[in-house]
Amino acid sequence: MPKEFSRIDRIGDQIQRELAQMIQRDIKDPRVGMVTVNAVKVSRDMGYADIYVSLLTTEELTAESESVKESLAVLNKAAGFLRGQLGRAMKLRMVPNLRFHFDALLGKSRHMDALINEAVGKKSAVVVNQETSPGDEADDAKESRG
Repeated sequence: MPKEFSRIDRIGDQIQRELAQMIQRDIKDPRVGMVTVNAVKVSRDMGYADIYVSLLTTEELTAESESVKESLAVLNKAAGFLRGQLGRAMKLRMVPNLRFHFDALLGKSRHMDALINEAVGKKSAVVVNQETSPGDEADDAKESRG
């Protein structure tokens, strides 16, 4: 049984690589923008593949954002075309139906990174304040004169 899952995983990885190229090369709709294919999960029966994408923008995106909704609508509308292209590129007998989803993990990781940086910044400011006490500065001044 584990062999079947490894084949499904390999197919998912190949679909991810192929789709990333196809979306950049073949989808000309300006509503899509810069899309990154983060993950592909293929069902065990190869009936469908869930494709998780993120959009590269400077703004904070959620699944409810208009640009996300538009991009997902375009990608889901182009799913049939992309599925046909995948079938030709990968030479699979059965190509799964493609379902695109927004991957909010990138936004969450940016938020967590900002929180960590903020906490580390506050901690280092406290440590610096504790290390340099008023007595230390007076001793340094005496040494430089003396």
